[in-house]
Amino acid sequence: MLQSIGVTEWLIIALIVVLLFGGKKIPELFKGLAEAIREFKKASNDSEEKKV
Repeated sequence: MLQSIGVTEWLIIALIVVLLFGGKKIPELFKGLAEAIREFKKASNDSEEKKV
């Protein structure tokens, strides 16, 4: 039912993100996303250490 996303779809998504957030906000957006991923991995690793 769901197919993998192709290059064209990624370009359309990127264009929509640029239009919504503007060029100056995108680095801040990705910085926040990277911090969230980093915290999630840290919490996940802490959780695994407590199980052992």
